[in-house]
Amino acid sequence: MGLFSRKSDTATITATAPTAQDLSHLTGAYTIDPAHSEIGFAVRHAMVTTVRGQFSEYEGKLHLDGSDPSRSTAEVVIKVASIDTGQEQRDGHLRTGDFFEAETYPEITFRSTSARQLDAETYQLTGDLTIKGTSKPVSIDLTFNGSAKDPYGTQRVGFEGTTTINRTDWGLNYNAALETGGVLIGEKVKLTFDISAIKSA
Repeated sequence: MGLFSRKSDTATITATAPTAQDLSHLTGAYTIDPAHSEIGFAVRHAMVTTVRGQFSEYEGKLHLDGSDPSRSTAEVVIKVASIDTGQEQRDGHLRTGDFFEAETYPEITFRSTSARQLDAETYQLTGDLTIKGTSKPVSIDLTFNGSAKDPYGTQRVGFEGTTTINRTDWGLNYNAALETGGVLIGEKVKLTFDISAIKSA
């Protein structure tokens, strides 16, 4: 999946394949470009299907150290009210005290505490995820998609990442029993990150 997978771009760009040797030139500060990124989630519903959604409003900044990836950092702030599962009634319920309590806790944050390179293309970023005032450590497995200069001469980098959390660890406890057994909503939530970031310094 490329850097411009979420929007169509007609101009030609030249991408650089990731290797362990050529990343020092990427060192610097970056900002996440929401127009070409996506922060999503997926959770089991009624034991038989999966509901997927995303947050449409967020901002984030990265500091990449191409020579020493362990010195890289990331910070993301997500607006809870921007949650979108494609169903207005469900989204409204998710904003209430049964789930995110968006009026009291309007933001979800992630701030990295460590990073490590696993191989030429994969990394693991560990940090504190804060939801509803509760902070707990999570580790995100990341794949480096590569770097590119877009038609405007802007340096970009792309990452895809995933992690799975238990929502009840952050106080998202709402559920309902099914007549056939089991529960309405799964506790495990898969978080997905498809990130395009622009070099700012």
